[in-house]
Amino acid sequence: MTRRRAPCIALLTDFGTRDWYVGMLKGVLLTRCPRIPLIDITHDIPPQDVIAGALTLSVTARWFPPGAVFLCVVDPGVGSSRPLLAARANGRYFVGPDNGLLAPVLQEATSPTVVRLTNARSWFKTESRTFQGRDILAPVAAQVARGTPLRALGVAMPRVQPLALPQPQRVDEKLSGCILHIDAFGNLMTNVSQSALNRHARFAKRAVRYKQHWARMVSSYADGRPNELIAVIGSLGFLELAIREGSAAWTFNAKRGDRVDVIVG
Repeated sequence: MTRRRAPCIALLTDFGTRDWYVGMLKGVLLTRCPRIPLIDITHDIPPQDVIAGALTLSVTARWFPPGAVFLCVVDPGVGSSRPLLAARANGRYFVGPDNGLLAPVLQEATSPTVVRLTNARSWFKTESRTFQGRDILAPVAAQVARGTPLRALGVAMPRVQPLALPQPQRVDEKLSGCILHIDAFGNLMTNVSQSALNRHARFAKRAVRYKQHWARMVSSYADGRPNELIAVIGSLGFLELAIREGSAAWTFNAKRGDRVDVIVG
């Protein structure tokens, strides 16, 4: 019987590309699982920013083919007693630390399977407590990609470390959210989803305010006037603030966590 082999391994880290860390991960993966395609989701997660890593993973995983393996390393607690995990959710596989990084993508799944990595057979014998991504997680990701069942890698993990993401709050005629992510274009993605807006107001009644500035609600970036602050539902289904031909982040000195109000009444 032919063992399952993953269509690809996708990498998500906060390592950046200046140093050798990503290259080492890829070297381990290709040694253990030759010729498998390696896809870089990003290595520019802000250092040790678990929330940014979890958000990025949860919004990108669904676009990968079934059977894809995700090697995820954003790990401020490297070398500590926090568990390391391998999981299956919605037909895809995830390997990473139990620090909230995998929590959103597992919460979205119907019946995820999660194990704590305890079988050290495939790990490097000279494991470094400062680079467990190379010495434990990458070898395990390669094993998963080659078809090794999760049960052979460790013991069942009934619960994982949750990630507390802020949720928008309705107060009277206002839905208050916040900026969750700032992309490279300076667009500000909020935690206010299209579904939340649909629950609270009709499109015609919505008005968006950020730092005492009003944003006009439009359906695409192109609908904005040059240098105008606009509000648009982005490709991920969340309300975004943007400036056509400009950067909302630079213009307003935006930071993650900044408050954004939607008038819905």
